[in-house]
Amino acid sequence: MRLVLRALIISIAAVSSLTAAESVLNRSEEVYRGWLQMYDLKFDEAHRTFGQWMQNHPTDCLGPASDAAAYLFSELARLGALESELFVDDARFTERKKLLPDSQVKLHFLQQIDRADSLANVTLQTNPAEANALFVRSLTCGLRANYAALVQKENLTALSYTKQGRPFADKLLAVDPNAFDAYLGPGIENYLLSLKAAPIRLILRLTGSKIDREKGLEQLRNTSLHGYYFEPFAKLLLAVAALRDNNQERAHELLSGLHDRFPDNKLYERELERLHPGG
Repeated sequence: MRLVLRALIISIAAVSSLTAAESVLNRSEEVYRGWLQMYDLKFDEAHRTFGQWMQNHPTDCLGPASDAAAYLFSELARLGALESELFVDDARFTERKKLLPDSQVKLHFLQQIDRADSLANVTLQTNPAEANALFVRSLTCGLRANYAALVQKENLTALSYTKQGRPFADKLLAVDPNAFDAYLGPGIENYLLSLKAAPIRLILRLTGSKIDREKGLEQLRNTSLHGYYFEPFAKLLLAVAALRDNNQERAHELLSGLHDRFPDNKLYERELERLHPGG
């Protein structure tokens, strides 16, 4: 009997541990494949993958949100807006020119992001704690913020979108602490704003921004270690952080791993060349 009870206790503990480690977020292998194609700069393939998903799941908000992400990343890649030099060199980032966006890409981006928001909002009206819809709303706010900051050079608009997205991420993590992708947005906010000059940080705090460098890095690490859709992007951001800290060994480790996984993305190759010119 003792052996039976012990086995029962072990089984219950194992099930509890499994439940704690799992996320209730939708982890679609098909959508994930589209994100991997996007990270490898295979945008046409990513759009086809997301298009098929949307055709088969017309009411799922994750499809159009992911498709919007592919439009954003394709535009950032075309305009060279993801180069680490922009983020490591504060002066260069501040003085960067306003980019000329592709009007058709912008149109498709806004159409898909509006569609994602609409579908997510319908779900949240009936179930305010639905994890997938909360995730998509936090994602779309982040995408809008990135487009405003990196393409249009509208930093205040980007900050507004960042603030709009935070409650969705916070609520998602409250209902699903293992939704590690949801740490990305708060991590970006905490880390990037911590790099601002002290007077600007004070103003940002007074206006409700979250600014904590170490917490931001911890949140990015959470996504890089346990995230699903955002894991590669979190690693790229951590590589930038390592470069800012002059930790070339860590930056090389992260960039090498990304380059091995996404060989068609020349961004990682260029970054590694900057670390070891001629090497």
